[in-house]
Amino acid sequence: MLATIETEHLMQGDSVNLSPDYVARMYLAEQATKSLLTRTRNAVLPNQGTTITTRGMAGMLIDLIQTYGLYHFDAYHKRGDTSYKVIERKLSQAVLAPKTSNVAEQIGYINTMLDDEIGAVPRQVFLYRAIYTPQEFAHSVCKSDEYLALTSFTHHPFGTYFPLEVPDNYFHDTFLNVPIDTLMHCMEQSVRSGHPVCWEGDTSEDGFSFAEGIAKLDNDNQLPTQAQRQKAFETYQTTDDHCMEIMGIAHDEAGNKYFICKNSWGKHNRFGGFMYLSYNYVRLKTIAVYVVRN
Repeated sequence: MLATIETEHLMQGDSVNLSPDYVARMYLAEQATKSLLTRTRNAVLPNQGTTITTRGMAGMLIDLIQTYGLYHFDAYHKRGDTSYKVIERKLSQAVLAPKTSNVAEQIGYINTMLDDEIGAVPRQVFLYRAIYTPQEFAHSVCKSDEYLALTSFTHHPFGTYFPLEVPDNYFHDTFLNVPIDTLMHCMEQSVRSGHPVCWEGDTSEDGFSFAEGIAKLDNDNQLPTQAQRQKAFETYQTTDDHCMEIMGIAHDEAGNKYFICKNSWGKHNRFGGFMYLSYNYVRLKTIAVYVVRN
């Protein structure tokens, strides 16, 4: 989601490089603190268990930065050897077996651990000779209502908002349910109007190859129907695996349409890290998208 926000600013002539590590830190700290405060640890963690996680849906990032603010990348970023998997395990252990019965001391220990593992958080944001609080900076780059979250499934009425039933929707964020034709039209119109789209969907299919930079269906010449989307979702053939930024549209020699996606898995594929998702792949395998409100 941060990449989508950054690209939106680039399209407006404003360059900004945002800190994913600050958002991750605050998300981890929130989970650990809630667990310590409630004393009902199994009920408050995102996955209904005792494991603290950095997983989530793209819209949760907007929720987090509206609450905790944001920093630019140069102001706050992790060391090169930092592992979030290690941090998650350490925090989970600290929650399960606190070193003290004093809650304030426990929370202090959590924050010290995060300082040591990721880095201490600056008090203010300095950028272009201006000083911001983290909240002021966050509101300057992304307003709470700037993006519209869309999905397309038939187990809820079209035209209504509902909390999408996927494991990573820990904040129970709601999505506007629209027909798949409408969703595809909104995506394409956003991109053609110069706005990036945050795409969330299934990347565990055999037809999704990061090495080749291509994602296609086995029967990619057939237009997936709304009913096929629903069946794939209900039978877990379509799962919420990954998030990417759609930032362009392309066609192959046969005229087939592809969405160009910026991925976060590095640059080691035939397209320098970019992915080309076929129109029909996106139509069938999309869980949700986030578009700029017009």
